[in-house]
Amino acid sequence: MADPARAAKMADRIKVIIAKRLERGIKDPRLGFVTITDVRVTGDLQHASVFYTVYGTDEERADSAAALKSATGMLRSEVGKNITARLTPSLEFIADGIPENAALIDSLLAEARNRDTEVAALATSASYAGDEDPYVKPRSFEEDEDDEDEDDEEEDDDDDEEQDVR
Repeated sequence: MADPARAAKMADRIKVIIAKRLERGIKDPRLGFVTITDVRVTGDLQHASVFYTVYGTDEERADSAAALKSATGMLRSEVGKNITARLTPSLEFIADGIPENAALIDSLLAEARNRDTEVAALATSASYAGDEDPYVKPRSFEEDEDDEDEDDEEEDDDDDEEQDVR
């Protein structure tokens, strides 16, 4: 098992090598506008997964995938010439789902924005089901004095009843 830092460095190097080679061009007319988004190398440095996106239609994506698959050997030899490793890792090209995921997230955010505006519109015309403030409010000082007077009168009545019973 190689050092994870070494695997990360190798992945970055492979990404640069493949991107430069694709930029210089491959003699395959099927290859479209390809962008290398990420490369992941296994811990033993024997296999590299190359993630890519293609700008264009589904047909252009399929053609670019076929072109990359046919150019895998040539790209692997290019990687082998430009890295300092005993063994050249095998390459696997995987279409990256970043654009589709970004479009899905954008549509979800737009839906959430629309729902928020609907809720805001409902809130402006809404009225309370009960009191505006359903919580118990602290009583004022005057109310407390009135209650104390009533309590005193009740205590006096209780004292009178006790005296009558004796």
